[in-house]
Amino acid sequence: MSRIGKKPVTVPAGVTTSIEGKTLNVKGPKGTLSLAMRDEISYTIEDGGISVQPANETKQARAFWGMQRTLVQNLITGVTEGFSKKLLITGVGYRAASQGKVLKLQLGYSHDVNFDIPEGIEIKTPDQTTVEISGIDKQKVGQVAAEIRRWRKPEPYKGKGIKYDGEFIFRKEGKKK
Repeated sequence: MSRIGKKPVTVPAGVTTSIEGKTLNVKGPKGTLSLAMRDEISYTIEDGGISVQPANETKQARAFWGMQRTLVQNLITGVTEGFSKKLLITGVGYRAASQGKVLKLQLGYSHDVNFDIPEGIEIKTPDQTTVEISGIDKQKVGQVAAEIRRWRKPEPYKGKGIKYDGEFIFRKEGKKK
């Protein structure tokens, strides 16, 4: 059984890491991110990587180990490459348009839905039925995508709604005569 937590997280060139108190700071070409460190986990900055190890042999420390290593990896990936999600809008009259710091959605309601774009997130609409969300914080990108999708989830009969790119919508058969 291989343990993902035993592998150190490699730090590419152009990325600086530092530990200040109980915070791990990562600075790269796309921005700066920080992670609040847990008492159960010890972080070591070595040449070319960050090592994440349990601070003690308790069950709780071993449970946090792999997740904390993944969070550190997400910090490194975020400041170097960034994260993105793509939403597809399906339905007659359903469309989206990005205007400054507001995303306007027309989703079949009697009014337009105005979604305020949070700080650190960039939303592009290459066409009326595609929304591309990007940013350096993986959790924030996923949360914004989920909040937009929540306005009109895809329904199983016609497939109308907002879905993630690549998501499979299980289709049901309609009423029979």
